[in-house]
Amino acid sequence: MSATTLMDAKEILKAHIAKTVILTDDQFDYFFSHFKSQSFHKGQVIISKGDHVEHEYFVVSGCLKSFFINDEQKMFILQFAMSTWWTTDFNALYNQTKATINLDCITDAQVLSLSNADREKVCKELHSVEHFFRWRTNKGFLATQKRLLSVMNNNVKERYEELLKQYPELYNIVPKNLIAAYLGVSRETLSRLYHP
Repeated sequence: MSATTLMDAKEILKAHIAKTVILTDDQFDYFFSHFKSQSFHKGQVIISKGDHVEHEYFVVSGCLKSFFINDEQKMFILQFAMSTWWTTDFNALYNQTKATINLDCITDAQVLSLSNADREKVCKELHSVEHFFRWRTNKGFLATQKRLLSVMNNNVKERYEELLKQYPELYNIVPKNLIAAYLGVSRETLSRLYHP
């Protein structure tokens, strides 16, 4: 995979933000100056349980996963983060506690990282940026609520089909065992749904 240039990353973030708020070129350049471009390799760990978390990540290219491993060593995937998605351990970031989840790379990935301090600083300085982050947080809350309701109401096959319909590109990127962990079932259970 060829690395995305910083200019490409800047344009991807600019287009993403422009869907929600309008920033002048000078405002966006100032906002963008607070980000750091980073590249990660497939399998590379970005956050481990117990880490101090200071950054959130805007995915420019590639796919990340945030996940929790319980005492029985079972993995539960909280999020797949693809291009234009934001991810981190938000609880650890906002509350300045140690990470309770892990974040790593399913594929090679290019991200833009933004520190908690810089996000707060720019939100105070630019109302449009504060509005963008409030909108993004609300959207994330709604997506989490929708997922919880799906887990409570739908069987595994329905949840699988719902995920496929909502994010068809996942199936070209994410191994089936990780999709099973996202759905909260074993790889074998997922296989039985389509190979009885």
